[in-house]
Formats: sequence, C-alpha cells, structure tokens
Amino acid sequence: DALIGPLEIAVAEGVLDKINDSYCFGHDRLQEAAYNMIRPEDRCLFHFKYGVALVPLSLELQDDNMLFTAASQINRGGPVAVKDLEQALLIANLNLSAGHKAMEMSDFSSAYSFFDNGISFLKKNHWKDHYDLTLQLFEAASRCALVLGDIISLKLLSEQ
Repeated sequence: DALIGPLEIAVAEGVLDKINDSYCFGHDRLQEAAYNMIRPEDRCLFHFKYGVALVPLSLELQDDNMLFTAASQINRGGPVAVKDLEQALLIANLNLSAGHKAMEMSDFSSAYSFFDNGISFLKKNHWKDHYDLTLQLFEAASRCALVLGDIISLKLLSEQ
C-alpha cells in the first residue's frame, strides 16, 4: 500500500502507465531519466529496500517470478545494505530458495547467480556458525557450476 499512492500520482501526471494491475514507464527514456536522478550511492539501497518490500508479497502469493525479482533487487543492493546478521541469514536463505526454484526450471545460470549471491551475504565464520545453510549454498552453486561447465567457479567453491 505504501507504494500504490506514489504510483497513482505518477500515473495521473503521465509519468507512468497503468495496465491492468501493473505500472510501467510510458517510455524507456522516462525510466532512464528517473533512475539517473537517484544518486549512485543511493541506488543500491533503493534496490535493496524494493526487494525486501516484495518478499512478503511473493511468499504470500507463492509467485516464483516475484520471488526472483525480489531476490534480484536485494542482490543488486548487496551485502553492504544489510542491517544485521539475522537479515543477512534471511537473505541468504531467500537466495537459496530462489536458486532451487530456478534449478527446477533448468535455469542453471540464474540459479548459480542466486546461490553465489546467497554466499556473499554470509558473514565471517559462516562454516562454523551456519554450517547447514553454508553447505546447501555451496553444494547447489557447485552443482550449477558443473552443469554450466564453469570449472574455475567449481574449483573456487570446492576450495572454500
């Protein structure tokens, strides 16, 4: 609901179009101009917050595409946007779920990206403090790297 009000104002001003229940920019240049108005150092935080806002909705609707979008936006924000260890672990688990769903769709490239990003959200001593999650992320990333023929990544993952 917090997103709908400003979106409706943008529709009224002609910046956005509303088609069914979806909002989109009327032109690519408008989207590019709006994005470029955001300071580069703030963009990561906006991506992160947008992704975090989408997570509950994606889980409630059990919408895989929305889950992928939420995880991708959070990943664009990166680990620097994380508030605390609990949030970092939730995001690592979110990436694990998104990666497994991508694997079910045989999209091993996206799956690898989700697993790799999940690993990036793990904190120091993750093998000791969060062994099961760490093992799941590394094993899944390794499987994807193998399927993709990415021997370098496979080697790096196996050396961790």
